[in-house]
Amino acid sequence: MIRAVVAHLSRAWSRFLHAEGGGAAPLLALAVIPMVGAIGLSVDAMRGYTLKSQLVHALDAAALAGGKDLDPDTVDQTVNAFFEANLPADFMRAAIDGPTITIDSAQETIRVAASAEIPTTFMQVLGQDRLRVGAETVVQRSVRGMELALVMDNTGSMRGGGKIDAMKAAAQELVDILYGDRQTVDNLWISVVPYAVAVNVGDVNSAWLDGYDPSLYAGTSWKGCVEARAAPGDQTDDPPSVAGWSPYFYPTDVDNVWPPINDANSAQNNGAGPNLGCASPITPLTDWRQDVEDAIAAMEPWHRGGTMGNLGLVWGWRTISPKWRSLWGLNTPADMPFDYDKPLMDKVVVMLTDGVNQFYDHEGGGPDGSDYGGYGRVGWARLGTANRADAEDEVDARMAAACAAMKAEGIIIFTITFQLTHGPTRDLYRTCASSADHYYDSPSNDELSVVFQEIGSELSNLRIAQ
Repeated sequence: MIRAVVAHLSRAWSRFLHAEGGGAAPLLALAVIPMVGAIGLSVDAMRGYTLKSQLVHALDAAALAGGKDLDPDTVDQTVNAFFEANLPADFMRAAIDGPTITIDSAQETIRVAASAEIPTTFMQVLGQDRLRVGAETVVQRSVRGMELALVMDNTGSMRGGGKIDAMKAAAQELVDILYGDRQTVDNLWISVVPYAVAVNVGDVNSAWLDGYDPSLYAGTSWKGCVEARAAPGDQTDDPPSVAGWSPYFYPTDVDNVWPPINDANSAQNNGAGPNLGCASPITPLTDWRQDVEDAIAAMEPWHRGGTMGNLGLVWGWRTISPKWRSLWGLNTPADMPFDYDKPLMDKVVVMLTDGVNQFYDHEGGGPDGSDYGGYGRVGWARLGTANRADAEDEVDARMAAACAAMKAEGIIIFTITFQLTHGPTRDLYRTCASSADHYYDSPSNDELSVVFQEIGSELSNLRIAQ
């Protein structure tokens, strides 16, 4: 259509120039020149505007994608793929020059520039046969902050088959991904929460306890584990000002004869003492890589009592809950954890288990139907029943309630079942996760390494999502 109009005007222009009669023809011919120029300018300007808009859109998409990468080995491929997807080679028959990519690693910026050229239509009459446009986009990567709780199963079943070592190695791989070659990363904070039948909050936090009598621990001292609070306090992030905890105290009895006390990890099921089954303490939020690595290395499988994953989960929550601001001490700053809705700050929990939530009975008919743990013995009916199966179902229900409450606060939950074939427990952890994509099942030690690498990559992408 445009070519036809140009041809028609050209023929008219020729007729006017060769007209022999009257003086109006040359004057009209002269008037046509600016008219054609104006039409050409508007039509070709619109084409140029369309090309420039698409070029800018393609550069924006490419720069944003490249900003999430900034890996010298892959960034060019990423930028070019997104640029070409948004500005195809045949778009308006344009000749495209670029994109060129400039990375400033110190400032974490990426500059992407390109130009494009198209033939004109009307403006050819005025001697302008090509139209060139150019643009550039500069993206500074805005790194999101993260408070990450690693909630790790430290029960006795992790001793077999090299599972505890596989978990520690895999967790270290996640740390390597997040930190790279640095000791600290801006706005990255990690807590480590080992759990078994109870959770160790640290022996420096005796102020959180109700009814604590140090003299009961004659020959040793309170290691730091606590019992569960009564419902619903065992499913919330309420701090000690709302309700305290009873100190963990495994009584001397037929299944735990002491003194003498032997609470070394190597004693396994043959240990004895008031801290029997109490795992390593929580490492609260720290930005120092070495703290995290030391906490991972210190994890060991602790026997007796059973598994109470719900307590590990809820204590992981408490390490990143703003209700606990200024309470944790150590390397956690007094203004942390941050608010749930703090801009560009995510709260994440990664939780692993290799077993079902259960009351273990080492003696097979011991007092009150089970070993002692975070809910006492099953026969004490602290879960509303003295029936073991019903009590374990209640633990699962309370864990599900805690998961829902955490997700309602915007916490992102990754869950991992490790060498676990129990269908209902896998369903529990799948439902607990933020989505189906946040749940992983690892049937082997080798696959666990892959799982943690995938989660580490996902967390890295999450941190550079804006």
